[in-house]
Amino acid sequence: MTVPDSVLASVYNSQPADWRQHENGKGWIYKTAHVDATVYLHRASIVYGNARVYGNARVYGNARVYGNALVYGDARVYGTARVSGDALVYGNARVYGNARVSGNAQVSGNAQVYGDAWVSSPLYIQGTRHAVTLCSHKQIAIGCHIHDISEWQKHYRAIGKKEGYTFEQIAEYRAYINLCAKTAKQFAK
Repeated sequence: MTVPDSVLASVYNSQPADWRQHENGKGWIYKTAHVDATVYLHRASIVYGNARVYGNARVYGNARVYGNALVYGDARVYGTARVSGDALVYGNARVYGNARVSGNAQVSGNAQVYGDAWVSSPLYIQGTRHAVTLCSHKQIAIGCHIHDISEWQKHYRAIGKKEGYTFEQIAEYRAYINLCAKTAKQFAK
């Protein structure tokens, strides 16, 4: 059995013997993960870490389930979605597109998480003047202003001056903007 490089790269230093293909769909399962026979696991999908997928769940497309995540019931994870950490996706929930569900997040019932969304605590900082929230993979909210990250990086000084921020506060918020940009890049992976 030839294990694709993209599968091997999912777990640092893994070997072909560490992986097996699921009977129902031929998706890839790492030796420490568990996927029930009742699950459909598409050939491009990967389950690794201590993740468990069971019940009538379906994982397809280039989706990944890893960490200690649980996907079960009639849940669906597809597209390039990622479910990780201690996240739970169950019931009739759908996670798809480029969505990320991580940490201790729970998606259940008939909930749908999709697009560039993530279900985890977004970065939130209470600054000296206004709160800063990384409200999507591409946008930051500071006070009542919401702009793309690139826009904040280009115009933070002008916006700060217009809002009456001191020189020190402008420097403080520049650091927050840079942290948000770095965090957004990590979530986008």
